[in-house]
Amino acid sequence: MTSTSDRLSALRAHLATLDLTGFVVPLTDEYMNEYVGDYAQRLAWLTGFKGSAGSAVVLRDTAAMFTDGRYTLQVREQVDAADWQYVQVPATSMADWLRTNAGEGDRIGFDPWLATVDWVAATERALADVGAALVPVDANPIDALWTDRPAPSPAPMAVQDDMLTGRTSADKRAAIGDWLGERRADAVVLTALDSIAWTFNIRGSDVAHTPVALSYAIVHADGTADLFAAPGKVGEDVARHLGNAVTVRPMTDFAATLSTFGGKRVAADPDRAVAAIHEALRRSGATVVAERDPTVLAKAIKNPVEIAGHRSAQARDGAAMVRFLKWFEEMAPSGTLTELSASDRLEAIRAETGCLRDLSFDTISATGAHAASPHYKATVESNAAILPGQLYLIDSGGQYPDGTTDITRVMPVGSVSDEMRDRFTRVLKGHIAIDTAVFPDGTLGGHIDGFARRPLWEAGLDYAHGTGHGIGAFLSVHEGPQRIGAPNYPGGGPLEPLRAGMMLSNEPGYYKAGQYGIRIENLLLVVARDMEGGELPMLGFETLTFVPIERSLIVPALLTGAERAWVDAYHARVEALLMPLLDRDTGAWLAAKCAPLS
Repeated sequence: MTSTSDRLSALRAHLATLDLTGFVVPLTDEYMNEYVGDYAQRLAWLTGFKGSAGSAVVLRDTAAMFTDGRYTLQVREQVDAADWQYVQVPATSMADWLRTNAGEGDRIGFDPWLATVDWVAATERALADVGAALVPVDANPIDALWTDRPAPSPAPMAVQDDMLTGRTSADKRAAIGDWLGERRADAVVLTALDSIAWTFNIRGSDVAHTPVALSYAIVHADGTADLFAAPGKVGEDVARHLGNAVTVRPMTDFAATLSTFGGKRVAADPDRAVAAIHEALRRSGATVVAERDPTVLAKAIKNPVEIAGHRSAQARDGAAMVRFLKWFEEMAPSGTLTELSASDRLEAIRAETGCLRDLSFDTISATGAHAASPHYKATVESNAAILPGQLYLIDSGGQYPDGTTDITRVMPVGSVSDEMRDRFTRVLKGHIAIDTAVFPDGTLGGHIDGFARRPLWEAGLDYAHGTGHGIGAFLSVHEGPQRIGAPNYPGGGPLEPLRAGMMLSNEPGYYKAGQYGIRIENLLLVVARDMEGGELPMLGFETLTFVPIERSLIVPALLTGAERAWVDAYHARVEALLMPLLDRDTGAWLAAKCAPLS
């Protein structure tokens, strides 16, 4: 089965032997990760789609691929229109599509280890409306066809030193125990890999770009815990770090352990613990307490040690970015650079710091029309030459032991159009509006999202993604629950009140299909703001990312006096922070880039 068409045909034939008329294929794993290991890339194997968010449904006579606005172009390039309908969410949900396309008597299979309880309930209701049924499978049918499927990573766990975390694992587990006591619960099942890494102060390398280890955990009300992992993943150093209060058990024991909680109250997150876990607890006779994972908010609000580490990582990463941008500006006019050669050079420069553990995500190195796809990933097949007259967008980040970084900059190659400069300046105005925002404590991220869009809206323009996401401390580059966005944009859903200590990205953009894309991204820390004469507790942002914003793309006449002052003050801080980290030639280049706007 060398083609995706062959694979689709084979899946349909296999489903018929299972008395199924359809099957749902999400892009996730049994831990509900955003980024999944190669072993769980079932959607890519079936469809060819290589984005980081999407799902598919296969029926007897039709099939649909579901993606959001970030992947409108990419899905058409990678998924064969002869076999698949393209469906954009959230405009059309999978449940809505099934209500229209499934028929009476259909039996649609799903893997309960790859679905949430809320998704199951919503999909069951939609199928019931047309007389169809949603059927859990004991084994994923794709796995029977994917003969060369990779094995899960066997890499060992590593200790994340308390000097970098700011809190011991024992302290975190005691806090979870208190949380359970408040809910009269006996235990909580932790399934999100970053939650487990944070709780036990461990890291891993099982998922590309996210330093986590494949594992499950159950934390009890007395602060003790069971950690489930494959043999060999917990070495002597990790075992000593975990101590006697944590029992390490084989991963194969996890499902059986869930059946031992009869008569007890067990918390499980409906959004993070898959349907199979909830069902196993219910079958055991446990009362399932459907509550959000207690580590989510605690992990999102960074402590002083984590904040200091992040600042250190940002300075190191900022100096690497400056070295790259100087190199790019000197090399790009030659026409010899490509998207892949540029991203390879940036990774090499980051590695020269001696502290880089991994990239924080696949670098978005995009020139010309490719940059109009917000989550474009250059491949050997798509790799484009970077040519004069184009805008080059580089969205990238690094995983360092003391922090996770994420930054986007845009560079011109030679002369670019007045329209490009106009759009860049409007994106910059939106970026400044977020950076300088002041808002009452408890404000939702959606309440300030429009600040970033207003300069574009005033010209009849917009962008089809959220404005900001949370970020971890040497953990996930996309960390909830906080974000700056609105439900009608990709990544939408319930919004979280912003709290001091949270970190977010600030990344408005503009994308002109077939021509160019623009995004300006810095990371921010939510901080308390004292307002003279104010009556409410207020919050604002502290900028964390310091790398010059390309001055030649700014139209000063479009900026207000306050906005021009922001640009000059920002560049003065960039120069002061990074100059000691650079050689003389690179420092001279930086000084020119940070000169006040004329």
